Amino acid sequence: MGFVNAKVSLEEVRQGGRRKELELMVDTGALYSMVPGALLRELGIQPVSRLEFEMANGEPIQRDVGEARFFYDGRKAVSPVIFGEEGDAAVLGVVALESMGLEVDPVKKQIRPTRLLLY
Repeated sequence: MGFVNAKVSLEEVRQGGRRKELELMVDTGALYSMVPGALLRELGIQPVSRLEFEMANGEPIQRDVGEARFFYDGRKAVSPVIFGEEGDAAVLGVVALESMGLEVDPVKKQIRPTRLLLY
């Protein structure tokens, strides 16, 4: 499929204020987004829990998790975000994508609005 990247902005959920734009690799295999922890703390985003995740090789790791408001192309949504550590990839996961009503077009290698279903 190749890589799809997205320029998103993040801010702290409760008080807002400073936003930081960064480019994240879109990972439809990742549930949560992961952003360098130092950047999240710089924005005033604090961990609310510590969770265990399974890496692609099956190895378990633990990371802090908080909440951030994500912005992309006029859309915004609050989503969990993992505090990345040194060596971790910065990714945009499906919870943030779907919360903003977005999906990945693998053929055109871009993000587009999705059809929101309500049954």
